[in-house]
Amino acid sequence: MKYRSDPSRIRGSIAPLFTPFTEDGAVDHDSLRAMVRWQLANGSHGISIGGSTGEPSSQTLTERAEAIRTVADEVGDRVPFAPGTGSAKLDETLELTQIAADAGADVVLVITPYYARPTQEALYSWYSTIAREFPDLPIVAYNVPVRTAVEIAPETFARLYRDHENIVGIKETTKDFEHFSRVMHLCGRDLLMWSGIELLCLPLIALGGAGFVSALANIAPAAVAQTYEAAVAGDWDRARELHYGVHPLVDLLFAETNPAPSKWLMAQRGLIRSGHVRPPLIPLTAQGQDKVRALAAEAEQYLTPVPARSLP
Repeated sequence: MKYRSDPSRIRGSIAPLFTPFTEDGAVDHDSLRAMVRWQLANGSHGISIGGSTGEPSSQTLTERAEAIRTVADEVGDRVPFAPGTGSAKLDETLELTQIAADAGADVVLVITPYYARPTQEALYSWYSTIAREFPDLPIVAYNVPVRTAVEIAPETFARLYRDHENIVGIKETTKDFEHFSRVMHLCGRDLLMWSGIELLCLPLIALGGAGFVSALANIAPAAVAQTYEAAVAGDWDRARELHYGVHPLVDLLFAETNPAPSKWLMAQRGLIRSGHVRPPLIPLTAQGQDKVRALAAEAEQYLTPVPARSLP
C-alpha cells in the first residue's frame, strides 16, 4: 500500500478485472492470479477487482473479500491496487472497505448505492459516512448511472470533495462528456478523474484526467496502457491510432452483456479456464460468439497475446 499516502501517483490504466469462475461457478483464484500476472507483464499501471465488470452483485461478501485478498497478494506493491468495495447496503460497503484496507488497498472505488435511487442529499450522507469511517484511506466515488439508476451530480461530488480530504477522485462512467468537464471545473485540476467509458478515455486526458478504468484492459491491456502513455507524452498521433484501432474491440466487449464476451474470448485464448458468468447473466450465445470472433479478427493486432502457459 505504498501509494496510499500519496494517491496523486495513482494514474494511468487501472485494469478493472472480471472475476473468473470455474465451469461449476466457483471463483477461480488460479485464473485470477494468472490475470494479474498478465496485466502487469503488459503494462497496466494499476489493478482493480470488484467493479461492475467483476459481477460483484452475484457474489457473496465472503467471495468478494477472498478475491480482494488474492489480487492484493499477487499485486504486492508493484502497482496501485484499487478494489471496488461498494454495495447497495451500507454495512456491507463498510465491511468490505475495511477488508480491502486491511489487505493493502491503496485506494477504494465505491459505487453509488444501486436500486434505491437515493437523493443527492442521501448520496452526500452515504459517501460522508464512508469517508468519516476510513479517514486514512483514499476514496474514489464510482459514478455509473446506467447500472445504478442514480447519478452523482457535479455539485454533490464537489461538495464531498471539499468536505472530505480522503475523497480524492471519481470514476466517471457516463457518456455525458459535459458531466466530466463540469465535475473537473467545480473541483479543480487536483481532482483525480478516471473514465470508465472506453471511447471517452482518450478525450479525458485533454481535460486533465488521471487515466482510465476501462474494461477493454481485460483483453487488450497493452493497447490501453500505451494509449495513456502516448497521450501524456504528447504523442497524439500514436494515441489516436490506438484509440481508433481498438474500436472493434470496444464493440466486442458489448456484443452481449459485459463481461460475457470478454470472458469467453479470454477462455478461448487460454488466459482463464472458463468463460462462465453467473445468473442473471448467461454465457455468450452462438450468435454472440460469431460476432466476437469477427470483431477480434478485425482488430487482432491490438489484442494482447496470451502466453502458452498462463495457468499453473
